[in-house]
Amino acid sequence: MAEYIKVRPATGTWSVRAGGAVLGETSNALELIEGDYPPVIYFPREDIAMAFLDSSDTSSHCPHKGDASYYSVVTKSRTLKDAVWSYENPKPAAAALKDHLAFYKLEEITVERI
Repeated sequence: MAEYIKVRPATGTWSVRAGGAVLGETSNALELIEGDYPPVIYFPREDIAMAFLDSSDTSSHCPHKGDASYYSVVTKSRTLKDAVWSYENPKPAAAALKDHLAFYKLEEITVERI
């Protein structure tokens, strides 16, 4: 059986912006390939301006990655509820995602390779 989860270094430099503000930029992003889903870019926590994020009480569970914690992004004009997630204690197949954050693709959030 093929691996369902693959985590590898993302090529290039990546940035994430929300509400016109740059939340982070990194050359150390990870790319998660999970089944038939589109790839997801994960940013190292140390490369994100955590002052823009508020932790949430929301959580979810993935049988392959583990339990996810969520954050809301606070912009000048509004709060983007639960727009960011992280696996604080991921399962072994996703261990590389520890201390990384992923962002939902919303109208107000841009994740791109620069």
